[in-house]
Amino acid sequence: MGVPSVLKARLAEALDRLAPQALLLSGGVDSGLLACLRPDLKGIAVSLEGGGGDGPYLEMLRECLGIKVHTVRVTVAEALEAIPVLIRILGSFDPALPNDLAVYFGLRAAAERGLSRIATGDGGDELFGGYPYMMDLEDLDGYIRRIVPHLRFSSSVLGEHLGLQVVQPYLEEAFLDFALRLPAGLKVRQEGGRVWGKWVLRKALEPLMPPEFAWQEKRPLEVGSGMSALRELIAREIPDEEFQEKAASYGMRFLSKEHLYFYEVFRQVVGEVPPPGPGEEPCPTCGGGLPRGRRHCRICGMVLQ
Repeated sequence: MGVPSVLKARLAEALDRLAPQALLLSGGVDSGLLACLRPDLKGIAVSLEGGGGDGPYLEMLRECLGIKVHTVRVTVAEALEAIPVLIRILGSFDPALPNDLAVYFGLRAAAERGLSRIATGDGGDELFGGYPYMMDLEDLDGYIRRIVPHLRFSSSVLGEHLGLQVVQPYLEEAFLDFALRLPAGLKVRQEGGRVWGKWVLRKALEPLMPPEFAWQEKRPLEVGSGMSALRELIAREIPDEEFQEKAASYGMRFLSKEHLYFYEVFRQVVGEVPPPGPGEEPCPTCGGGLPRGRRHCRICGMVLQ
């Protein structure tokens, strides 16, 4: 039995142990593989009006697996109204907030349907070299081992707020141990003349889904769900001069106009950035608490170099 087959068996066992009632689907490789292993589960996806890039891939899952997928249609007005709610729950103005919006609406729909346990594909990218920058790392194995103890996903926080138990098969104890023992050469590898992240996950998908699904490009959740369109809407409302003046007045570095917008909402619904607590160091960007060893600030979203 090859490694991709063993991986599928181990991941299926993790799913059985966690016993979710539904899957939060993005149409990507990570949640797509979970759907292939448990097509009997309900699938919940999210799409901002106008759509994103996930639609064709969700349709492939429906056609190939027969899985029932409920797509939550979100209007722009609903998404904008949810931003203060999300910032209050997470206590963060991370510029990746549009990703979290998709998760929030999916989990909220699950809670409204009376579900209590839902699985996500959290951890797939981190464990299997799914992000583009990971393909250039000299010591991918060492990097993955360093970040695993600090992994923290908004889905867990949002699920708790909504009364849902979010389970993460890729981070289930036995499967996590298996994934950490796989060498980097099975995670980032050349195929068809180019280098791919999550190579072993894609090979596991090959017998189950069309090649255009198994070898799809990496899409951030905000792009697949269409939530990335909010960035342009927000940015249009902030003139360049206002952005520069406010950034200077706050004495903080913002990655974009929407990052500034999220910060101002944070000030309204949360207040000032809380100071570091015991065992934390001040984030050089926002001054908030940064646990020792962590390179990503959960409050402002900055990644330390």
